[in-house]
Amino acid sequence: MFAMMEASRLEELHLAQDPATGLKAVIAIHSTRLGPALGGCRYLSYPDEQSAIRDAIGLAKSMSYKAALAGLEQGGGKSVLIRPAHVANRGALFEAFGRMIESLGGRYITAVDSGTSSADMDCIAQHTNHVTSTTRGGDPSPHTAMGVFAGIRATALARLGSDDLTGLRVAIQGLGHVGYALAEQLHAVGAELLVSDLDAGRVQLAVEQLGAQAVPSESLLATPCDILAPCGLGGILDAETVQQLRCSAVAGAANTQLASAEVADTLQDRGILYAPDYVINSGGLIYVALQHRGASLATITAHLTKISERLTEIYAHAEAEKRSPARVADSLAERLLYGR
Repeated sequence: MFAMMEASRLEELHLAQDPATGLKAVIAIHSTRLGPALGGCRYLSYPDEQSAIRDAIGLAKSMSYKAALAGLEQGGGKSVLIRPAHVANRGALFEAFGRMIESLGGRYITAVDSGTSSADMDCIAQHTNHVTSTTRGGDPSPHTAMGVFAGIRATALARLGSDDLTGLRVAIQGLGHVGYALAEQLHAVGAELLVSDLDAGRVQLAVEQLGAQAVPSESLLATPCDILAPCGLGGILDAETVQQLRCSAVAGAANTQLASAEVADTLQDRGILYAPDYVINSGGLIYVALQHRGASLATITAHLTKISERLTEIYAHAEAEKRSPARVADSLAERLLYGR
């Protein structure tokens, strides 16, 4: 376990359980160099406890890099709650998790993530102030989608020579809160949408409301398009799937889209421009971080413009250095975090 921490330069790893509620929680604090660690709370099933710990550590590192490149005074962290087969009282479980967060003295601030909701954050908030995206705070998903939309325009400009998205074929994998909101924004500017999701109802809604073309999930990656926008769970691009791609760029909302760092180099070799996920999808983090500090909506919206500016900077470095944008983004983040 310490080897895993050292490999990712993780500061702290906390494990806690509460047999009375079924809580089994992992909190990974990657860095507090720039401020308290902030990162969402996942509530998912895992094949084993090691998988949950690896997920928390990897995501916490991404959150540190994301906060640094977004210009936020926050560190990076992530929590993972292992979903039990049966839970008698979900509210009590999240209240127990709130007590765990409070015991950390403000070094970690939690928020919604996969499998959790604002109602869950409300339960956590009964025992700690170190929580955001409560019902009162609002859903960060629209701001994530706004940032991804701006990032797609910057990506189109860098790869295709224009940020006019009219007629652009965008394949969206995943129509959750962020994916669907992104589809709505793309539709509004005249983009052609190809969509897939495991929820057939969400796909049908996009077809009816947005004129999207439904594509089977197993076929989407190989479907010709201008931009592929992964907006589901991570890890969809590996050594095998990246060879199937028939797009000019990959720019989407999903976290940890690349199964390994080497996949970024393969994309580069194939001439496919990659928008580093933790840069393009940082709108939600920007919203929850600034909202937690009491910033106005106007201030938050203005800060979102930094996403496209940062991507443009990364693309320029990548072009000049003949490196993957993912490698460039990591180097820039590490310089901010570690001074090198």
